Amino acid sequence: MAIDWLPSVLIVTLLILAVIGGVRRANLWRAGQPEKVDIVAGLLALPKRYLQDLHHVVARDKYMSQSHVATAGGFVLSMILVLLVHVFGVSNRLLAGALLVALGLMFVGALFIAKRRLQPPSRLSKGPWMRLPKSLLTFAVTFFVLTLPMAGVLPEGTGNWLLTMILSAGIIISLSELLFGMTWGGPMKHAFAGALHLAFHRRPERFGGGRSTGLKPAALGGEVHGVAKPSDFKWNQLLGFDACVQCGKCEAMCPAFAAGQPLNPKKLIQDMVVGLAGGTDANYAGSPYPAGKGEARALGSAKGGADNVITAGLVDADTLWSCTTCRACVEECPMMIEHVDAIVDMRRFVTMEKGQTPNKGAQVLENIIATDNPNGYAPGSRTHWAADQNLPLMKDKQQVDVLFWVSDGAFDMRSQRILRAFVTLMKAAKVDVAILGDEERDCGDVARRLGDDASFQSLAKRNLATLSQYKFNKIVTTDPHAYHCLRNEYSDLDVNGVLSQGASGQAVEVLHHTTFLNHLVEQGLLNFERFSDTRMTYHDPCYLGRYNGEYEAPRELLRSLGINITEMARSGYRSRCCGGGGGAPITDIPGERRIADMRMADVTETGAELVAVGCQQCTAMLEGVVEPRPVVKDIAEILVGQLIEEVH
Repeated sequence: MAIDWLPSVLIVTLLILAVIGGVRRANLWRAGQPEKVDIVAGLLALPKRYLQDLHHVVARDKYMSQSHVATAGGFVLSMILVLLVHVFGVSNRLLAGALLVALGLMFVGALFIAKRRLQPPSRLSKGPWMRLPKSLLTFAVTFFVLTLPMAGVLPEGTGNWLLTMILSAGIIISLSELLFGMTWGGPMKHAFAGALHLAFHRRPERFGGGRSTGLKPAALGGEVHGVAKPSDFKWNQLLGFDACVQCGKCEAMCPAFAAGQPLNPKKLIQDMVVGLAGGTDANYAGSPYPAGKGEARALGSAKGGADNVITAGLVDADTLWSCTTCRACVEECPMMIEHVDAIVDMRRFVTMEKGQTPNKGAQVLENIIATDNPNGYAPGSRTHWAADQNLPLMKDKQQVDVLFWVSDGAFDMRSQRILRAFVTLMKAAKVDVAILGDEERDCGDVARRLGDDASFQSLAKRNLATLSQYKFNKIVTTDPHAYHCLRNEYSDLDVNGVLSQGASGQAVEVLHHTTFLNHLVEQGLLNFERFSDTRMTYHDPCYLGRYNGEYEAPRELLRSLGINITEMARSGYRSRCCGGGGGAPITDIPGERRIADMRMADVTETGAELVAVGCQQCTAMLEGVVEPRPVVKDIAEILVGQLIEEVH
């Protein structure tokens, strides 16, 4: 009895089941909150986003990048040709031959993936992911043999019922993984969800070489602030969680995970998927949270509470508070998932709804509300550091070229040395500059990262109201956190366009002090003596580098002194966080080691005697490492030590 029809029936059946699974999966995503997305534009942009914009991230791992191109490209082309040749019955030897070539390409790529899986890095999830190369190889071999007669390589009708049954079994095994599993759940789910995630990404600005790092403002006044359950996330956030390929690149770069704190960004995203789809994390086959936090625990259970952030208590509060918001996970993710957004969304619920910010968090937030700064200093003392600096105030001058945003380094004796060094350099270049003085308030970075978006928005609006009284062309600050807020997050609240029109009629330029100083050097307004032969390295602050893409200006400044920078193994976009961001020093979740100690170990490996930094927070964290260690100096301090004359 001829059963040549069986392969076609199996393919169609599995396709129908895959479509049903896709509809079911889409309904899970739709349970999230509304988010406006241009569906048509997203779908039209998908090919470029997948093949070009995403590839620059994937291409960092050349082995897997090339393997993926061969495997994924071969599979997509093969599946299209399989439908034409084996389902619609298009009898064309050229098409059949093209299918054989595509299957061969896929087979080679799958072999390399299988090779990587023989001794997989610890960051990779095991379990079902270990069978994926076998399914890919089975698909390639099955359809290769099935297509040989149609390509004229073998006579038509070659084979018997036994061969047909074997090939049919191969179709079931491979397509159950590659089609059915793509939408119902399994390793291939990332291909289905991932493509749609790229099309409907909540930060489309990230594509085409763009950058989008500012947190989205919380909608205040609703029934619930922040995320308490999966349906509180935006629908395309849920879609993004489902796109995770479990490669563990986020895990490998996470400073909290390396420090043994209870955070693993990959596990966190998988917990989001469990919260989305239901069930438990029992089938998770990757690394757990460090410090014994792999088991499911309700939020606050260690403190006697019973609340949870994600359904079934899969996320512990300490996991959220371990994050330094450094965006190393986001930078490395080959699917462009936004881990930090999710963490801060959940923190907002914990802070604004439950009031459970740990350790010094509650006190810091109270200080911000009462005194406009995290440490509770008297607001009137904000300008004490500048008593001998003869810095004009904006309320006296009304209009200047540069407004110097001092930030909360004004209250810290160590940071004051950085501020004075920068002022000295500006005076040497005869910069037209003024400060707000006691009118300046905290930028709100700490409040926002700790989840108190209400306080952040209040501070931002009050600062914008103050700025609206004056005219200036640039805002310059030595604090990358304030720089980021002013540059990327105040715009959401700047309804009157305070920062969109400066004294010159152009938009106000917000600059980090290293960028501004580099401009002054390029214009010949500063002259320096060459630095000694001291071996030096440079630490990239997260909020200057990964958040704002400024990697070169600090290095150009150091090179202008004749310094040959000895780079750390982790530098640039892969720089290791100092541990000072995201309110981490305030919440102070214990781990096996301190992040700052690990970063100083990176410095020591270079043999450097001096580490240059461009952030007051980084300076404090690195100087907190027990001596002996290299000297830590802000770039402004290094420059002012070499300043020899004014050039005009």
